[in-house]
Amino acid sequence: HDIIRTWLFSTVLRSHLEHGTLPWAHAALSGWILDPDRKKMSKSKGNVITPMGLLEEFGSDAVRYWAAGGRPGVDTAFDRGQMKVGRRLATKLLNASKFILGVGVPAGVPSAEAVSTPLDRALLARLTEVVERATSALEDYDYAVALEITEQFFWFFCDDYLELVKSRAYGEFDDVGRDSARATLALALRVLQRLFAPVLPFVAEEVWSWWQEGSVHRASWPTVDEVAAAGEVDPQVLSVASDVIGGIRRAKSEQKLSIRTEVETLSVQAAPAALEALRAVLGDVRAAGRVRDVELVPSPDGELVTTVGAPTG
Repeated sequence: HDIIRTWLFSTVLRSHLEHGTLPWAHAALSGWILDPDRKKMSKSKGNVITPMGLLEEFGSDAVRYWAAGGRPGVDTAFDRGQMKVGRRLATKLLNASKFILGVGVPAGVPSAEAVSTPLDRALLARLTEVVERATSALEDYDYAVALEITEQFFWFFCDDYLELVKSRAYGEFDDVGRDSARATLALALRVLQRLFAPVLPFVAEEVWSWWQEGSVHRASWPTVDEVAAAGEVDPQVLSVASDVIGGIRRAKSEQKLSIRTEVETLSVQAAPAALEALRAVLGDVRAAGRVRDVELVPSPDGELVTTVGAPTG
């Protein structure tokens, strides 16, 4: 904050008086770094922490993740916990990239033309919003919001979408569904690696090198056009599939069952429109939840309720 009244003000004034112009078009100001007692870190107070030990313990990407969480103009507390979160995020990006590339996605630059199923088109529609919002935030110099938007989508992508399309991507249904899933996975991965590159530069460069030419840091920034799927998109198919698979996971957890446990029946009670959307993705939901039979029941109040029957075997 003190940069405003010293270096910033004096530089603007001097540039105006000597050259009759402003020194920059924009200036971004970060806040102070605070110690665990919420006091400003400074050498005079002796409460600073040299970064080398943190870089060795958590990795450069993790420390950078913590730093990128501090919005411009806002004081940021030193937080080892956030560095652990950053390390976990970097590891997840490594593992997700390894899994997707192991499925057999197309090499090179993927195309949205092969994306044909309702679930996959809905995923790309949501990714389009992420690209649009993250890009807008970065253009406004709000890197923390851009990271937050990307990270939220990434965890949803890993926790829900990957589980929903895993069987189809391995070719357990048909060739059209397999190709659609693989194209979607490739498109999403290529976009996510570039969205994370400014904050997780080392892991993004590593996973990019596994299947793309050149450096991720010299690649073009993702655009809405490259991920926009052709045809009609019903975003509800993605949200309802996510809700149902989440309900199945909770039910298995409450019954102390493994996620991989096969169950006899699944009953889904929801509004008619939600049930209609669910029918379009029922194959993926059944495969992901390891469900044999599904019963769809219209709900008078529209609330979505899932009931998992007894395990098989």
